[in-house]
Amino acid sequence: MSKPSMTSDFHSLLQDLYSLQRLGIKTGLEHTYQLLDACNNPHNRLKFIHLAGTNGKGSTAALIDSILRISRLKIGLYTSPHLLRFNERIRINGIPIADEKIVEFMQLFSDDIQRIESTFFETTSAMAFWYFEKEKVDIAVIETGLGGRLDSTNVITPETVVITPVSLDHRDLLGNNLKNVALEKAGIIKESIPVITTRQEKPVHEILVQKAKDMNTQVSFVDSPENCTVSTEGTVFYHGGSHYQLSLLGEHQAQNATLAIAVINHLSGEISENHIRTGLQNAVWPGRFQVLSREPYIIYDVAHNEDGIKSLLKATNQIFRKKPIGLCALKEEKEIDLIANAIRGHFEKLFVVDDEKGLLMRSVALSSKLSKLGIEATPIKRIKDFASCLHDDYPGVIFGSHYIAEPVFEHFQFSFDSGMI
Repeated sequence: MSKPSMTSDFHSLLQDLYSLQRLGIKTGLEHTYQLLDACNNPHNRLKFIHLAGTNGKGSTAALIDSILRISRLKIGLYTSPHLLRFNERIRINGIPIADEKIVEFMQLFSDDIQRIESTFFETTSAMAFWYFEKEKVDIAVIETGLGGRLDSTNVITPETVVITPVSLDHRDLLGNNLKNVALEKAGIIKESIPVITTRQEKPVHEILVQKAKDMNTQVSFVDSPENCTVSTEGTVFYHGGSHYQLSLLGEHQAQNATLAIAVINHLSGEISENHIRTGLQNAVWPGRFQVLSREPYIIYDVAHNEDGIKSLLKATNQIFRKKPIGLCALKEEKEIDLIANAIRGHFEKLFVVDDEKGLLMRSVALSSKLSKLGIEATPIKRIKDFASCLHDDYPGVIFGSHYIAEPVFEHFQFSFDSGMI
């Protein structure tokens, strides 16, 4: 197949894939099982680590992936959403799936996808499992998309279940209280499969313990990192008497790292302490307290819910003496009241922005909603206008959505192509 034809096929089929989003989010796993059956059930021939939680899933998955890759294993990584290109969601040893493989999958199974009426995420999950099995990965690290119990990734039987911190988010879909959210996240716990988690709020703790008991297994609660220090160069902490260094920034990333260490120590195989240290230090996860500029300091973080934004601001306060000047962009359905609780009083000034594609809440509307909650936020038209809003050595913090990654990275000339991540 010639390159022009492949390019044409890829963009056409990718649009077909995106069009499946019109089918929304379905409840139940029946369609995922049907599509996987059409794909010859690749998930039945793979080893998995399965992660759910509200915040830190992607970072924890990236840390586990980095450690396992250092130990010379072939590792699949499935995460969502992507920042710039769809291909980022499905990777093997850091390399995003090639356009040609996406075309191959869609051409092979498009009739089945239409017949079953598979959603975007059901189709993407099946594609990931098909690709990982085809490439014979040693372990696939799988992040749930939304919730857990009815998430399309919940067709797998993992070696280990990982639950990152659980808090309120997507209340319209997961419930209005922590207990309901925890029940959805705990839905990935399987019979006799070990569960590893971190400190949780009391309602979440109780739900996880009870669910594990029902599933004839136990939950391991990982100790918090000790003596954690954060700078613009990285995060240093102690855990289990050992000293570790992360390239990722923030105490919350140290907490994610302790989860990753516990998962690695649970797996059978010869993964050394040196592998763990090197994997943690080498791990890269763009869009998470990412330093885009140092003169002035400008940070980008995709934090978009109350707890995620609190972690972002805690790290900011640890590193910088002055309150940040913020730039916020949010999707329409985001819980503005909870987000307002996190940001109130924490910014020297706050600006809001939207996007050209119409995926985000209009900046004027966001400004108005925040104003009603007692937060002054000034609309600006473009990401590139933000730098001129900074002054007097105040750090800049851009946050709130994955959907502004493209203009952010384009303006700050951050290279993010199809190479290794």
